[in-house]
Amino acid sequence: MRTIDPARLVSRRVELGLTREVLAARAGVSSRMIFFYEEGRHTPTPPRLEQLASALGCEVDALTGAPQGQETLVDLRYAAGLTLERVAELLRASVPGRQLSVSAPKISALEKGLQVQGRHWQDPEATGRLLAPLAKAYGVPVRMVLDAWMRTRPDEQAPTLVTKRKQEPSRAALATWESLNERQQVYLGEIMRDDRMTETEMWMRRVQRLPVPKATEWRKLPLTLKAAPSLVGYTRLQERLRQHGVHDPGAGQTVHALERRGLLVVTEDSVEHPATGEVGRVLVEITRRGRAAARAGLGEPREPDPAAHLLSEWLWGVLARVAAAEPAGLEDDQLAGRSLFFIGVGYRGRAGGQPSRGLVDSVPVMAPGGTHVAEYRWRLTQLGRRHVVEYLDVYRELYPRVNTTGLDMRANNTP
Repeated sequence: MRTIDPARLVSRRVELGLTREVLAARAGVSSRMIFFYEEGRHTPTPPRLEQLASALGCEVDALTGAPQGQETLVDLRYAAGLTLERVAELLRASVPGRQLSVSAPKISALEKGLQVQGRHWQDPEATGRLLAPLAKAYGVPVRMVLDAWMRTRPDEQAPTLVTKRKQEPSRAALATWESLNERQQVYLGEIMRDDRMTETEMWMRRVQRLPVPKATEWRKLPLTLKAAPSLVGYTRLQERLRQHGVHDPGAGQTVHALERRGLLVVTEDSVEHPATGEVGRVLVEITRRGRAAARAGLGEPREPDPAAHLLSEWLWGVLARVAAAEPAGLEDDQLAGRSLFFIGVGYRGRAGGQPSRGLVDSVPVMAPGGTHVAEYRWRLTQLGRRHVVEYLDVYRELYPRVNTTGLDMRANNTP
């Protein structure tokens, strides 16, 4: 089990200008015990470690040296300031904990990577049901417990978390669609398709590391320009409607009828056009209710949110890029931006936020002869490789647009 890092304890105390006596008084221990902690002769218990962190105005992991995004199960317990007995007590209050007959010795074996004796402990579905009670006890998201479990026990199958399935359209959404006339249905369906096309374009820009406007901006789709089509032409959305033979001049009664139903939001702005100069423009944005109605009418199941342990399409695309670059790794300047705050090692998105997942890390590459570091490259961590192996098929079904060619072999063969 990992112990407190004496150097970190000394550094934090000196940084605050505290003597051992003052720190001891704040933490409720003797100054002699502080001396022993700083010399590495004794290791504080989890509750005492929490008291020390509180006295020093920092988080527990600042004293233990566990990098953010590399926590193991014992790290999470220490960060929560809980003893083995207290964790076992909390878990036994849950149905999964009672089914697994959780005890302090079993939690200890779990944290040490040893085989846990007892019925169902080798059943990934049974242990998967234990993750939520563990997350509640430690005060962290379920995905942090799963990641820590996989780091602690890298050679066994990961606990199974239920992946949400697509749901059938609601009756209310279907009723809304059926209440529309044929012309309104065509309009709403084409606006939803154009919204999806734009979403794909924004995703491609993100992959190519190009600037991407906020969703509140790009989801406002150009419907028409307030000028003669002979001068300014038709928008993409107008062209699609014209193919169906239902195009209204200007914004049209159909669009306003959909807006009155709460299925669209219509706004206006102005843009510069090379033929006419500044020209007014009508924008349409499909609402959540409108999208649900269109999906129901077109017979498409509702898309579920990704399960707690899975990444968004954007982050999975980033992780897939790093995996595809194995074993050499991705060049340092090829991965930057907000994604690192979610999947890198040692990042935290905001003050008080949860640590990043630690799926990728910047690894030094030595020059020939080992004289110095020639460059840094982004590589999958051990957990990152396990994540790709465990959930590759799931991601392929969830996000078919992400290129995963060759990942099966790379993820499994990377040392």
